[in-house]
Amino acid sequence: MHGHVSGFLQANRKRKDIEIVGVADPDPELAARIAKRYDLGQELLFSEVKEMLSKVKPEAVLAYTNTFDHRRVVELCAKQGVHVMMEKPLAVSFEDGLAMEKAATEGKIHVLVNYETTWYRSNRAAYDLVQEKALGDVRKIVVHDGHRGPKEIGCGPEFLGWLTDPKLNGAGALFDFGCYGADLATWLLDGKRPDTVTAVTQQIKPHIYAKVDDEATIVLSYPKAQVIIQASWNWPFDRKDMEVYGETGSVFTVRQNEVRVRRGRGAEELVTAKPLPSPQDDPVTYLRAVVRGSVKPDGLSSLATNLTVTEILDAARRSAATGKTVMLPASRASGK
Repeated sequence: MHGHVSGFLQANRKRKDIEIVGVADPDPELAARIAKRYDLGQELLFSEVKEMLSKVKPEAVLAYTNTFDHRRVVELCAKQGVHVMMEKPLAVSFEDGLAMEKAATEGKIHVLVNYETTWYRSNRAAYDLVQEKALGDVRKIVVHDGHRGPKEIGCGPEFLGWLTDPKLNGAGALFDFGCYGADLATWLLDGKRPDTVTAVTQQIKPHIYAKVDDEATIVLSYPKAQVIIQASWNWPFDRKDMEVYGETGSVFTVRQNEVRVRRGRGAEELVTAKPLPSPQDDPVTYLRAVVRGSVKPDGLSSLATNLTVTEILDAARRSAATGKTVMLPASRASGK
């Protein structure tokens, strides 16, 4: 189980515009505990996704599983024509990402990836400045994501167990938090893929995280820009922020709702970002709009963007393992 499921249920279980028709989890004790905590009827519980799909026939599934299981969930849902939104990242490997693209195409379903940072007003404000060329062409993006570590912040055993398993999570902090920067950079750079990926990972706390990295830096090179992604389970505080530097100015995101903007040699300004318009302001509202056909998925949540994210993370893992820069092919393979 992904720990973010608690936040989803707390925020959405009493909404009138959605109906929770089933919850699937192979651990009956965990499922019962979640159902009791959020007042979900026992009749909604299933031990298997396949059984749930056949019995309740949902419009969409939200996947709060370990990352390794994302491929299986998408392939099962695609066979039933059921759309999927999963918690980030898309996949533990580029191979799995391509398989999901193939399944989604054949099943004619949408596959979306949910990131907390997608719904930050500050990130949208930074994006708008880039699109308006208010900073000139982008030259450098630096993204910082992470916290003190999943154990240190109190992640439960069912979440911590797979977060620290290289098979189920793909890596440690590299995948857990590296995905945010790869997603934002791909969006800010209009979907461009990097030419090269270079990554360094460390185990600063091997006594806690013996099987995976807890510190990662990824450098992406583009023809006229560079991206630095700093993913860590060692920050002294929680953070999800970024710096975008253009030829003539810069914008730094400040938490969820503010940005610091500097143009040329002018003074830095602290600006409150505009509220996001519906359905761009909430993951479930956005999912419903996509499923009902009123919004075409693109940008941060889209499968296309997240295939690039997965390609970057897969290359970063190889780079860290070999100590060498990985050059990406000129064009990406397709799972279609």
